[in-house]
Amino acid sequence: MYIAQAFNILHDWWRYLVGLIIIILAWQLLGAIPLGIAIFAKVFSEGGDFSQLEANDMLSMLEPNLNLFLLLLMFAIGLIAVLLVSKYLHKQSLTHLTTSRKKIDWKRFWFIFILWGVVSSSFVLIDYFLIAPEDYELNFKTVPFLILCIIAIIMVPMQTSFEEYLFRGYLMQGLGVSSVHQKFPFTIIYTIIGIVGYIYFDSIYNFGFMEAIIIFILLVSLLVLLLNTKNLTTSSLDSLLYKVLKRNSTPLILTSVVFGLLHIANPEVEQLGYVIMVYYIGTGLFLGIITLMDEGMELALGFHAANNLFTALLVTADWTAFQTHSVLKDMSDPEKMGIMEIFVPVFVIFPILLFILSKKYKWNNWKDKLFGPVLPPTNDDYKILEDIETN
Repeated sequence: MYIAQAFNILHDWWRYLVGLIIIILAWQLLGAIPLGIAIFAKVFSEGGDFSQLEANDMLSMLEPNLNLFLLLLMFAIGLIAVLLVSKYLHKQSLTHLTTSRKKIDWKRFWFIFILWGVVSSSFVLIDYFLIAPEDYELNFKTVPFLILCIIAIIMVPMQTSFEEYLFRGYLMQGLGVSSVHQKFPFTIIYTIIGIVGYIYFDSIYNFGFMEAIIIFILLVSLLVLLLNTKNLTTSSLDSLLYKVLKRNSTPLILTSVVFGLLHIANPEVEQLGYVIMVYYIGTGLFLGIITLMDEGMELALGFHAANNLFTALLVTADWTAFQTHSVLKDMSDPEKMGIMEIFVPVFVIFPILLFILSKKYKWNNWKDKLFGPVLPPTNDDYKILEDIETN
């Protein structure tokens, strides 16, 4: 029902395409302006050559707290874009984007925020005090840490909320309601071919930023042109794909994979290899499952905020995306990370959390909620949700 309620707003496929373009431009272009200005000013003041800098060098040039703030500011601007696009392009309220309930249930948010904050912090502290203290270095400095606390407490939830509202909210609902269109299978196949083709040719020609923008515009324009062509999908294969893809599992899987790929440029991937994508995609699946089963994003918002906030405050490393003035610094060799850090969370801890949450919130009908067809909500759906809230 969380996905299906998007049928009650302006949900034309082109609105989600336009909205996604606006969000990406706001996040990656408008949001990057303050960071770009700060880096340029730093390079100019030191007499360096801006054209010779690589991405990793840029991110390490600024003071960690300033760098963190400017990076998180990009996500804050992206979050504003998601909410504005939802409100004005789709006529959708914040509550409607967040949950199927009549109002946002903040008790759910705080329950999992505290639960995961305690559990994830315990893992780090147990490792530090009992298992491998030699892998850590005390990094605590009072003033920088207090500044970090202010930045992290305010800005990290904006970063995680942007990712949740974009993936578990806007895209999950958008892909869900778009999957009822007969041309949806063609769109998915076209997109996959376009992405693979771009990656292949980029590895050969190393496209610049403007070239990438032009290619993106051309691909989108061609897609729009093809979607407006009559009798584009008439084969039996198209009909079969339509029946397979018109299910809740489609937006669940697609948003999880894209969420994982969003992290592919992180320094962790370079250090640990593509095996770390198991963790990123697995985390996306976990967040998507709890969103669909709970008929809202409150749990996903709380978990993601706790995960990033407590990590930013507790531990950092030279090879992670966020360099912070945290309490501890991980000095271990990243190449030694294995089953415990990557596979145990996805295949052990997350299933345990799903079990706990399912018992607490009395989840049922897993098959239909995760794999059932996408259908417009009925009055009976709202009645069932009201009964659950009452109980």
